[in-house]
Amino acid sequence: MFSRNRRLAGAAVHLYTASGSVLAFLIVLAALDGNAVAALWIGLVALVIDGTDGMLARTARVKETLPWFDGALLDNIIDYLTFVFAPLVLLWTVGALPDGPWGWVLVALPLLASSYQFCRVDAKPDDHTFLGFPSYWNIVVFYAVVLDLGRPAVAAVLVVCSVLVFVPVHYLYPSRTQPLRTLSLLLTAVWVGTYALLLVQYPDPHPLVVALSLGYVGYYVAVSGWLTAVAARRRRDDHRVGPPAGSSAA
Repeated sequence: MFSRNRRLAGAAVHLYTASGSVLAFLIVLAALDGNAVAALWIGLVALVIDGTDGMLARTARVKETLPWFDGALLDNIIDYLTFVFAPLVLLWTVGALPDGPWGWVLVALPLLASSYQFCRVDAKPDDHTFLGFPSYWNIVVFYAVVLDLGRPAVAAVLVVCSVLVFVPVHYLYPSRTQPLRTLSLLLTAVWVGTYALLLVQYPDPHPLVVALSLGYVGYYVAVSGWLTAVAARRRRDDHRVGPPAGSSAA
């Protein structure tokens, strides 16, 4: 039996996660007001919360202190709002999508693909990665705004990443994936710093900061490719292992 303070600590962690819903609302308001930079600053706060709430939840042992509350479901709801819905509203309001039906199609693709992604029971395999593109549309929108990407480039990224949701690539989960975890956490922290610096420098980001920020993206993609290869090799090895000696088919 856990003490009242332990249960309150678990509830506080869930409230910390749930605060992302308010941030998503504020992102939408800022987007509708035409303040893209403010929306991205709020998005950065949402990123920090998402990157730390899991560690806090494990420390507070929320699954044990509040077993009746589904923290994983809450996390998925908040992630959809802050990583998918609100950023795509921002993308729409900054005029990065074509006018007319094609714009609606392009914004619908990630919304629908991510609806599928967040409902997959195998979205987070045993190797603590993300299976399929992990709906980082907030990052896509961030670069679309701060780098002032043209409509063709934005459209291409939206289509490609929407398709990648359904491709079984094992993407790095920086706070959970064990291989290279320390390096990944360090580089993620540096990337968060470049996010803030690019917003401070907007609309004239320094090329070195841009290169450093995109360098992390390159690292993320490269490590994800390696993790996918490792997972594929593990599956092949498992298939090569026959039934135990002396056993027979039923």
